[in-house]
Amino acid sequence: MKCVRISDPENFDEQVAQALQKSNEVFVLFFGRETSRGESWCSDCVVADPEVRAGLAKVANSILLEVPIDRLSETDSPTHVFRTRSDTRVERIPTLLRWTECGPSQERLVEEQCREQNIGSFVAETGKQRDQQSCA
Repeated sequence: MKCVRISDPENFDEQVAQALQKSNEVFVLFFGRETSRGESWCSDCVVADPEVRAGLAKVANSILLEVPIDRLSETDSPTHVFRTRSDTRVERIPTLLRWTECGPSQERLVEEQCREQNIGSFVAETGKQRDQQSCA
């Protein structure tokens, strides 16, 4: 599994496009940015991070795009870019999406759903959706 950090929301679309050129196994994880202590301010994110990584490490040629969200005002703001984008609609973190040429999967894992035991079924279900998709 390759990991790419997208720290600037302005670069999101470009980084997603680059990842899709390299793999059809692209996943996006929105999570709480690390504090000065090196750990996320989001306790659910701290628990989910190693489990998401372990689950996606089993997916051949996968790319995990990591999108950190700052604690102060970011996710609470009704105008936050990833909350207002119609393709992301991030309301809580962590949020895991699969991204395809047609955009994000309809299915997503949010908060406590981001556990290793859920990753396999998420990958399988969203893989079926991807394979059946026809981009308009």
